[in-house]
Amino acid sequence: MLQPPAPATPDEPLAARLRELKDRSGLSLAALAARTPYSKSAWHRYLTGGQQPPRSAVEALARIADADPAPVLALWEACEGPPSTTPSGTSDEVPPSRARSRRLPLLALLTVATAAAAALALSARHGAPRTQVAVAAPRCHGPSCQGQLPDVSVCARDARTESTVTDTGYDVRLRYSPACGAAWSEVRVRSPHTREISVRKGEQMLSATYPADDAAGYTSPMLAVPSAKGVEACAEVDGELACTGLDAEESAAQP
Repeated sequence: MLQPPAPATPDEPLAARLRELKDRSGLSLAALAARTPYSKSAWHRYLTGGQQPPRSAVEALARIADADPAPVLALWEACEGPPSTTPSGTSDEVPPSRARSRRLPLLALLTVATAAAAALALSARHGAPRTQVAVAAPRCHGPSCQGQLPDVSVCARDARTESTVTDTGYDVRLRYSPACGAAWSEVRVRSPHTREISVRKGEQMLSATYPADDAAGYTSPMLAVPSAKGVEACAEVDGELACTGLDAEESAAQP
């Protein structure tokens, strides 16, 4: 007697849709790993349904496939799988030589700022003494910041600009956060252009590519370093490359 098929798990429609997007992109697993912060083995688990992917991986694949992310994100939200971890319990690794980033919302930061302003206004209205409002602390430090974005990790809060190069169409800045122990490249464009933003120290290099219509993407992932010395920040905008760094400026100043 034939047995009825086992009911589909919530992850199966999501995995099937992710496979469709991969096929649409024309990329191999190795190519996906090179263009995103997730490894080849992680993408294999996501596409076969062996592990629920993080939201950022779903968004990245939809963007690479030039597809509307809303339908596949609806499938992702319907799944109730465990957090995105490897079988040994650690987070999916970022390829050591190169990582790609994504646009991420700042809703959490805006919520903190709004709550702080409301607390100060209420205190002033009732004549109560002002109290110091707690500021969100960085969410990583040193190696745990590697490959993350500075705004989401709250590392931009105490960041300082260590070096700058200016062009007619954009500015490139080397930024460093002492609290996070991390450096990154930041670019401000004056008109819409596709841009690749990278940060490098020695053999380590992390980069992110943003399309011209992505107005929110303007930083590279972060590089965990004890100081900004020896770090180079670069941006390629409209086919032109500009780089800045402490060592480069110091050597240029020498006779």
